[in-house]
Amino acid sequence: MARRPHVARDSNDVASPDEELIARVLWREEPALSAIYDRYSRLIFTIALRITGDRQSAEEVTQDVFQAVWQSAGSFHPNSSFSAWLVGIARHRAIDATRSRRYRARAREQAFDEQIAQHVGTTDAPADAILQRQVVRAALDKLPQPQRQALDLAYYSGLTCREIAVQLGEPIGTVKSRLRLGLSRLREILAET
Repeated sequence: MARRPHVARDSNDVASPDEELIARVLWREEPALSAIYDRYSRLIFTIALRITGDRQSAEEVTQDVFQAVWQSAGSFHPNSSFSAWLVGIARHRAIDATRSRRYRARAREQAFDEQIAQHVGTTDAPADAILQRQVVRAALDKLPQPQRQALDLAYYSGLTCREIAVQLGEPIGTVKSRLRLGLSRLREILAET
């Protein structure tokens, strides 16, 4: 069994080189990860924010990156640039978060379209699909602005209730009520059409 090399513990981890800190992370020393976080978290957050365009997603990506460092420190090659390795992880995680968000948005829009199709009548013809979208858009325009805004953010922007609440500066319960009431009213409007 290999013995752990003795790594002098400097009370000031800030001065430790990246390679020493990542070696200490391999040995599960939390202060080393903390020092890496202190050193690089602003950079990682900035990269994630530029890619995702959303502060909450960027914060989640930042946390994911440092969790990945903790879990897969062994994948770092000592002769390479630590900061480049870390930026690569951040970039990939941010792109994955953006793709996931787009996928959720498309799935919600498709579910929304299917739900609306039940009230308008189903058809596969492209012209009818365009007409359906116009009917739905006109029905959405009849909703009160707060309900319309919540539905737009949920179904067309792909935001979660929590993300909508943050963006609007409203309590999450208010957002959920607006979505529920908006969908209910939308069904009524479409049933009248």
